[in-house]
Amino acid sequence: MITTRHLFETGPELAEAMALDVSGWLKRAISLKGSAVLAVSGGATPKLFFAALSNQELDWSKVTITLVDERKVPEDNPRSNARLVRDNLWRNQAAVAQFAPLYLNPFIDRIAQFDVAILGMGNDGHTASFFPGGDNLAKAIDKTKLDAVLDMNAEGAGETRLTFTLPRLLAATHLCLHIQGQEKMQVLEKALAGTDALKMPVRAVLHAAEPLDLYWCP
Repeated sequence: MITTRHLFETGPELAEAMALDVSGWLKRAISLKGSAVLAVSGGATPKLFFAALSNQELDWSKVTITLVDERKVPEDNPRSNARLVRDNLWRNQAAVAQFAPLYLNPFIDRIAQFDVAILGMGNDGHTASFFPGGDNLAKAIDKTKLDAVLDMNAEGAGETRLTFTLPRLLAATHLCLHIQGQEKMQVLEKALAGTDALKMPVRAVLHAAEPLDLYWCP
């Protein structure tokens, strides 16, 4: 359930505030155990946040950046989430971080527990690659399954996807939902009002994660 709602007037205000929060959590993880793992989502929404976070001062050489989910496409494809991260986050101060892509990475299931995981949400109620009608949706949102990463095919997904599963996301020390716009807020309120996670998969996170921080702007 959402424990804290961080609401902002503009995208740049949200991006700067969220970058400060996330960098603070990463610094704390590094101070406690010597390293940190950050999992981020794709789409257009996080671009401003990525730019702001990339300029935060911390020991990025001790940070591993990975993706919550990915399309099975090469990195030169404009729909690649890895390309989005390389172009917008893996630069400036963050250029010395380690990057662990999902696609064609045989060791991705061995990645350490996430210190920070940031989710988005689609207008259909999907998050990560938990899509309504997905062929592996029930398995991906089953809290008892041990799989770290699963393939996902769904009508709304376009390409075949790779996604970290719900247990891996819920294990994150800090889990955030980052959305923008009035329509997304309406989708979120609809998701919060119901319980069927197969129809709106974001409910699997909303009703299981605690704490869960929401970052939103119009």
